[in-house]
Amino acid sequence: MLNYIWLGLVLSAVALGAIQGNLAEVTTGAFDAAKTAVMNIALPLAGLMAFWLGLMRLAEKSGMVAVIARALRPLMSWLFPDVPKDHPAIGAIVMNMAANMLGLANAATPLGLRAMQLLEKLNPHPGTATNAMCTFLAINTSSVQLIPATAVALLAAAGSTRPFDIVGTAFVATICSTAAGITAVKLLERLPTYRLPPLPEGFSMASVRQDDVTDDDGEPEPTASKPLSPMGWGVMVVFLGFIGWAAVSLYQKEVVTAGGGGVRAVVGTLSVLAIPLMLAFFPLYAALKRVPVYEEFVEGAKDGFQTAVRIIPFLVAILAAIGMFRAANGITLLSQWLSPALSVIGLPDELLPLVLMRPLSGSGTTAIFSDIISQPGAADSFSAVLGGTIMGSTETTFYVIAVYFGSVAVRRTRHAVPAGLIADVAGVAASIIICNIMFG
Repeated sequence: MLNYIWLGLVLSAVALGAIQGNLAEVTTGAFDAAKTAVMNIALPLAGLMAFWLGLMRLAEKSGMVAVIARALRPLMSWLFPDVPKDHPAIGAIVMNMAANMLGLANAATPLGLRAMQLLEKLNPHPGTATNAMCTFLAINTSSVQLIPATAVALLAAAGSTRPFDIVGTAFVATICSTAAGITAVKLLERLPTYRLPPLPEGFSMASVRQDDVTDDDGEPEPTASKPLSPMGWGVMVVFLGFIGWAAVSLYQKEVVTAGGGGVRAVVGTLSVLAIPLMLAFFPLYAALKRVPVYEEFVEGAKDGFQTAVRIIPFLVAILAAIGMFRAANGITLLSQWLSPALSVIGLPDELLPLVLMRPLSGSGTTAIFSDIISQPGAADSFSAVLGGTIMGSTETTFYVIAVYFGSVAVRRTRHAVPAGLIADVAGVAASIIICNIMFG
């Protein structure tokens, strides 16, 4: 499906550019998008990838990932029945989901790419997405978030008197989009069109599991099986006590900032504290489990740059097609054609470009939303609330698919694209319904 969508974007852009006489802008759009893919996304991502993969290595070696996986085993076994219950991919998936829920995008993406690399180790058909990969992508593209931090920040900057009004509506809408995405991916994987080919001869899950516990030379990797010593437990108690004190202090500040306590202050506190907690906890816990933290961090960070390089061709391909389509005014024309029909379901005309742009480009969506709420009095309008809710309950589906599948060189994406788009549609529909109920 992604092949047809990509080809459709390119051909439509060229055709529209020829009809409107702006082929030069279409060419510029393609080249600018290709440059953005490398200079503004892939290269900055390389540093983040190296850092978070190093931290993830410490979490794995200390046994913390296994602890997290065991705690959520029932849910993960239902979502990912093809992944062994003790596989490290489960822990990486859980950490990615937690980072997404807290709006920690710079942590969620590297953790998600690590999860994809671990899922690829279980893939009997390299180049073809497994059911587990498609399910993981559906969860990511349905964008579970406790607080839509970007939309709230934009509303506050535009002068909204109640920027946090969208927290509740976005949470309800994102639950709907996630439920729709998971339902869609589970149903679509059973269709003959998306069914996986038979397992290759000689493939054994036991051999795959053995690969997961050996290093590049085929030697068993060292594991941190030793329990914490009494002194180690004492250090952890002191550390967690300090974190508790920091959490209380941050909560009190959030109460003042948010104008009251409750869920907003709690989630705000978690968002601020989550990354510093991870940065300190994993190295400390690993050191107390006698893991050589510096050596293992460097070992894990080695894959960061290589992963960033692997996704460049996929990013260039999808972003160049999107850039051409935008430059050819394709989004504007689609908005004009679809406006009469969508206005019937309660979607304001000015939000249609945002809805169409959302699966394609995060920066494009942010620019459109910023323009909408920058008008006098618009920051507190129904369009602002609905637009912020849509941003908080949907995701840039094509970008996520390009980055995640590109990191493991998967070209046959099977049902990941339709499942992601179904989640986006469900998120938009739920946003319209809940916002009309609450603010219409």
